[in-house]
Amino acid sequence: MNLYLEALDRDVKKKNENPSVGVILCSSKDKNIVEYSLSKNMSQTLISEYKLKLIDKKLLENKLSEMNRILENEN
Repeated sequence: MNLYLEALDRDVKKKNENPSVGVILCSSKDKNIVEYSLSKNMSQTLISEYKLKLIDKKLLENKLSEMNRILENEN
């Protein structure tokens, strides 16, 4: 994801915009994989700050379930 975020910030982002943020939505989680993925890329300060600004967890869960149902119906 870092590759895409860097490309977006270099080539698309306007000077008055904040740096891009990537979000990966998954239907299941593995805490160890998340920790390994984020450990070098984000400081604990940034992670804590980001958690304060997250969309409601239940809303994200509902949207993910909705997307899964749509994808299952297409197949």
